[in-house]
Amino acid sequence: MLTLKLISEETERVIAGLEKKHFNGAREAIENVLAVDKRRREAQRELDNTKMHAKQMAAQIGNLMKQGKREEAEKAKQEVSLLKQKDKELQEQMANAEKEMTTLLCTIPNIPNEIVPEGADASGNIVVKEGGVKPQLPENALCHWDLCKKYNLIDFDLGVKITGAGFPVYIGKMARFQRALEAFFLEEARKSGYLEVQPPYVVNEASGYGTGQLPDKEGQMYHCNLDNLYLIPTAEVPVTNIFRDVILEESALPIKRCAYSGCFRREAGSYGKDVRGLNRLHQFDKVEIVRIDTPQHSYESLNEMLAHVEGLMQKLEQPYHILRLCGGDMSFTAALCYDFEIWSAAQGRWLEVSSVSNFESYQANRLKCRYRRAEDKKTELCHTLNGSALALPRIVAAIMENNQCEEGIRVPKCLVPYCGFEMLNDKNFE
Repeated sequence: MLTLKLISEETERVIAGLEKKHFNGAREAIENVLAVDKRRREAQRELDNTKMHAKQMAAQIGNLMKQGKREEAEKAKQEVSLLKQKDKELQEQMANAEKEMTTLLCTIPNIPNEIVPEGADASGNIVVKEGGVKPQLPENALCHWDLCKKYNLIDFDLGVKITGAGFPVYIGKMARFQRALEAFFLEEARKSGYLEVQPPYVVNEASGYGTGQLPDKEGQMYHCNLDNLYLIPTAEVPVTNIFRDVILEESALPIKRCAYSGCFRREAGSYGKDVRGLNRLHQFDKVEIVRIDTPQHSYESLNEMLAHVEGLMQKLEQPYHILRLCGGDMSFTAALCYDFEIWSAAQGRWLEVSSVSNFESYQANRLKCRYRRAEDKKTELCHTLNGSALALPRIVAAIMENNQCEEGIRVPKCLVPYCGFEMLNDKNFE
């Protein structure tokens, strides 16, 4: 969440940033925060005065008793008792103000970096780079859901039987192909200096709050009510929360972690042709990269992460472009976000396969993730970053469509050592 210091010292910049993100009622929200902070500070001043007065009265009581002025001493004791009661009331006022402040701050998104373009929705995003070559497919080319049936690779109906829509069953060579992609992405991350971890797939409320998934404003999280745990929408949540309530040494930064996980998203209200097949699922696999860095170096880290994800796209030999998201299309928590989209030739559309974001200190403030500066040993909020490297379903969809040929679906050369075959089809899949 935004820091109170930033809101207090740079109020107009914060309001302008929220308006760029098309956050309704930006000025009113910030004015409410400042009003609650004013109440809290006034209560703090009154509390300080009350404590000081009570301390003075306590000292007088001893002197009055020594002088034999019992009646005056008793009156002083009664006054001290009233001051203590007022002290308790003021502490409650401050606690309530702190709670109200936190609740308000949780409703306010991060402000965008100055290079974020204007725009209310995806139409305002800017293509900053393109790569690869779009394939020329024959007229009888199939979309991936038809290729799945033709070669017995993914059974969507069986997934509906077992669980429901959005939970496909991967079969034979496709199951091995999924595993090959996961291994390839993790190995590439390791070569780039990321330490692999295997995190839990469920997290507690504090973890969801720490990275901004909670409060769940859009109803995307699967909630295990009995234990009050949440299925993760991405490995970003457990991996970043490793550093919740931690003070790191500056010399240890940047910290680089990667993780493979299943991801679970309700995707409420997702219907129609654009979510057919693998285009949008409730459960999917993804490799995530996470960095914890200093404010001075975090944007250099962001560029390195972008280069890493682009390298994966190039090795997969797929057509892609990179978008810088506009203010209205960015996530609640991001300060700057780039999306990678892969060209799906049979569908004739771009599919998002990665988001790479810098959250600056927004998540770190929720997480209480700090670092100790080498020069003066003072603590400061870290910057957090993450990116998909990569998400499997749409990568698989595009590879199937773009690489289809008479014999089946050609496996990208970089994946052959990981899966052990060169063609995705229904031959020898046992």
